[in-house]
Amino acid sequence: MTEHQTTTDTGPTSRRALLIGASGVGATVALASCGTGDDDILGAGATDTPAGNDPTGGTETGGDTGSGGDGLTTSQVPVGGGVILAAQGAVVTQPVEGEFKAFSNICTHRGCPVANLDDGTINCTCHFSSFSISDGSVLSGPAPSPLEEKTVTVDGETISVA
Repeated sequence: MTEHQTTTDTGPTSRRALLIGASGVGATVALASCGTGDDDILGAGATDTPAGNDPTGGTETGGDTGSGGDGLTTSQVPVGGGVILAAQGAVVTQPVEGEFKAFSNICTHRGCPVANLDDGTINCTCHFSSFSISDGSVLSGPAPSPLEEKTVTVDGETISVA
């Protein structure tokens, strides 16, 4: 047996065969981490219904807003945090009390939906980019550009996103 072979129960296996097999497994894992199923959009355990006020600024999800939807209310968006509206393709934030912003929920790195908001950031857990809740700018990469800003309208207590 040469130094480049390993013995297995089924006979000698070359180092090249082992490396090729290992690289195939790595590629499969990498591709699986960029899924676009519903669980990826909302995150584990999240639902697509409006959530209550979370004073910690943690992850929240909400239903449709704007014309035709039940609407998101200002009290459902925590100060210093926000709400992911998967059905709208948006994130609504309230960086400071009474100021509402809206951004696309799609990360500018590889198109994964953002997963949560935490400590003043909008986070994509596919490749760990984070964005500012104030202006959607990139706080940490690999995302190359800010989240797309959307138009947010507040009418009384109702928030609409376009």
